[in-house]
Amino acid sequence: MKKTVKRLSNFLFCGLILMSISGVFNETFAQKKKKKSKTSEVKKTIAAPIKGPSVEGISEYTLGNGMKVLIFPDNSQQTITVNITYMVGSRHEGYGETGMAHLLEHMVFKGSTKHPNIPQELTEHGCRPNGTTWLDRTNYYETFTASDDNLKWALDLESDRMVNSFIKKEDLATEFSVVRNEFEMGENDPGSVLMERIIASGYLWHNYGNSTIGSREDIERVPINKLKDFYQKYYQPDNAILLVAGKIDPDKTLKLVNEYFGGITKPSRVLDPTYTAEPVQDGERMVELKRVGDVQYIGAMYHLPSSTHPDFPALDLLIDILTNEPSGVLYKNLVETKLATSQYGFGFDLKDPGLAYFAAEVLKDKNLEDAKKAFLKTLDSVALYKYSKVELDRAKTKSTKQFEALSRNTERLGMTLSEFIAKGDWRLIFLYRDAIEKVSLEDIQRVAKAYFKSSNRTYGVFIPEANPDRVKIPEAPEVASLVEGYKGRAVVAQGEVFDPSPENIESRTERGNGANGLEYAFLNKSTKGGAVSANITLRIGDEKSLSNLGVTDNIAASMLMKGTKTLGRQALKDSLDKLKANVMIFGGGNSVSANISTTKENLNQTLLLVADILKNPAFEPSELEKLIEEEKAQIDAQLSDPMALAGIAFQKMMSSYPKTDIRYVPSLEEQAAMLKEVKLENIKKFHKDFYGAASATISVVGDFEKDKIKGIINKEFATWTSSIPFKRMPTIHQANPNKSDAIKTPDKPNALFLAGINLPMKDTDPDYPAMVMGNYILGGGFLNSRLAVRIRQKEGISYGVGSNFSASPMDESGNFTTYAIYAPENAAKLEQAFLEEINRVRNEGFTAEELKAAKDGWLQSRNVSRAKDNELSGKLNSYLYYDRTMMFDKTFEESVKTLSVEQVNNAFRKHIDPAKLSMVKAGDFDKKVEKKEDNAPAKAGGSGNN
Repeated sequence: MKKTVKRLSNFLFCGLILMSISGVFNETFAQKKKKKSKTSEVKKTIAAPIKGPSVEGISEYTLGNGMKVLIFPDNSQQTITVNITYMVGSRHEGYGETGMAHLLEHMVFKGSTKHPNIPQELTEHGCRPNGTTWLDRTNYYETFTASDDNLKWALDLESDRMVNSFIKKEDLATEFSVVRNEFEMGENDPGSVLMERIIASGYLWHNYGNSTIGSREDIERVPINKLKDFYQKYYQPDNAILLVAGKIDPDKTLKLVNEYFGGITKPSRVLDPTYTAEPVQDGERMVELKRVGDVQYIGAMYHLPSSTHPDFPALDLLIDILTNEPSGVLYKNLVETKLATSQYGFGFDLKDPGLAYFAAEVLKDKNLEDAKKAFLKTLDSVALYKYSKVELDRAKTKSTKQFEALSRNTERLGMTLSEFIAKGDWRLIFLYRDAIEKVSLEDIQRVAKAYFKSSNRTYGVFIPEANPDRVKIPEAPEVASLVEGYKGRAVVAQGEVFDPSPENIESRTERGNGANGLEYAFLNKSTKGGAVSANITLRIGDEKSLSNLGVTDNIAASMLMKGTKTLGRQALKDSLDKLKANVMIFGGGNSVSANISTTKENLNQTLLLVADILKNPAFEPSELEKLIEEEKAQIDAQLSDPMALAGIAFQKMMSSYPKTDIRYVPSLEEQAAMLKEVKLENIKKFHKDFYGAASATISVVGDFEKDKIKGIINKEFATWTSSIPFKRMPTIHQANPNKSDAIKTPDKPNALFLAGINLPMKDTDPDYPAMVMGNYILGGGFLNSRLAVRIRQKEGISYGVGSNFSASPMDESGNFTTYAIYAPENAAKLEQAFLEEINRVRNEGFTAEELKAAKDGWLQSRNVSRAKDNELSGKLNSYLYYDRTMMFDKTFEESVKTLSVEQVNNAFRKHIDPAKLSMVKAGDFDKKVEKKEDNAPAKAGGSGNN
């Protein structure tokens, strides 16, 4: 699904903190021993799991308390994913309870009887965890390095917080404001708010009309006893399905699951099914939204049947046909005519009858009325349009590619099952795949006529009509009858058991050079479904030759995927889909990169196609015009966005280069001016002069034939050179100014805070390992760093807060950066808390317990990263450029293991001085702090200015 506004990417962060009082550890350990003792006593009476259906490598079991378990082994993975799905989402919320399912998702991370500090434990185990809430379900998952201890810990965690989560009033007092902060982040995006309003108007009674994050008023006023009641009602074994996927022993894992979950008593309460049905819509509806903003939007929704209804697969393909770029009729009628800069559409695949949503983005200086007429006229023609087999086959090929990619990724497939579990049965995912393949042109034509009527649309005004033409949405079919006896297809071929240690990776990696100096690194291994990942990086130009380019370098890279001299844009997309290949090309400055994922049987042809894309771009004038319009719209959308404005201002403050330099950070207004100067002949000349593979690095990881790949590389890249050679531009350390800037963004309910210091440090500096660990404890981890515990967990000021530290592998240039997303009225509280935590580290230091836990979590997370082929391919590619082997990782990790807490504290005090920080914040700082009376209903939820 596409987003209405391109957002500034969030900073990535990781780290953790431990309790420093050893008595708490001893008490917790004693409690665990007692509880384990009780578990072993109960184990004798736990009923054995009952075997259910097995489809394509996934087996279902039912425990004695009604809980369902899915076992999905894949020994080619070096990780395990534990995912538990509860059949509760915003659809189940009652009056005054909007957002309760999502709020509860946050609260369940606040601790349980045996696991009082869940964020700490997640970080200690090097997990990739999260919890998500949607209309029909809530789920929690952890992906971690495969080991018996990690698996037992994860099962113990999920079984304990299923029924023993604290759900304390004091935790709610801080967390409700964090959720409200998350709510306000969405309020910054007019396109998202418009969609929310349209859907709310499209539903009169069904809860699908309510956003999952809920009403701000309900979030602030929810009583703790109501939240506990909600938790105790839905967080029970008979309302949950547990999935364990990855490198597991199925029998041993099932036994462990039964030990941890089977002893939980099945509740006596009965969960009645929801029964509210949305009445037939009896006329077109309209919504008008007026807010501060810089881009115009048009949106429309249609009611659709549930995702389990036979019509839904055809509707899903129809939506893709209509919105496909560049062949879709919405794209042609809106974007190619320059009435809009972008368009998109998607279907909500839900348990109950859902919806389709379409939207278009229109520049502020364009005529919205003209775009609206074209938009509605196009949608009105959907029922009359004659669809072709080419369009249907294209949509099917795309869907098949996506599913096959999913089937090769056990972790992602396991997570995706949550959506189908919520619809009634996990096997629906395979039935849906099968149904997509059977959709005919007659089906497309039939559903277009049945559902795409103006009376079934929410956009416009009410229009009286003597004989209204209405759509009655059919009820969702009985899922049990759909999946009864379903066997599925053959299990996807499994890969080898691969050790992701630096030593093993290095022993399996082959490196070499092409005739013109390009370098390659190959790691051949058997993978699930023959999956393979590759990276190609071209390094081009030098500091002098790349000066005064404006945005020509960026636009040239963005144009590469718009077609080649022999393949138009659509034909290129079709070719990649047929090859089951996902290719991303991006670049600017002195590098261009291509990320590739496909399968063994398609890798050769995919590499040939990527070579054609890089070497022979079409540079069609019409595509350039559309790209310029799209880029301008993205700039305009950020003109009043605090995230974008703070980010640019901070980069400018930390990096000072002249405007002629390729590394100069332009303002949004300067970017818009540069776009106006872009010329097609300059783009063509830039490509001709600069693009070449003499300084390229190529990495391939997965299942492939090395000799054939070498042949392709030598043929396509080893003779491809540029007239302007590459010369590395060193990164010079620049001392950042000690200053603070505030940017005012009126009517924006969210703010961004950034602070940082530039450091003269390489990643081979003796202090580098200590700084990595210090930053990990201060601002990393999963909600468990010192900054997160103080600012989010305890005080509830920020939804997202953390820090980053990095240093160049080649130059004496590093930086420490922190960030926080918060309500602008909390600016003073946020800055005070941030500086207090920095000074607390400088004055008191980290503890030995914190460092030990940080090392364990950080090392495990490194192992998880190396177990991901796409990430490993990227690392091997970078290491070719840095002239490193994987033994650098081994040496670096060994140096981290031997760190003392004194080394970490000394390094932090030496390099992180609050007096040297540069700070930038952006938000509506003129907004008055809300005041509440002592007896206000929201008092239990925390202070009113959060």
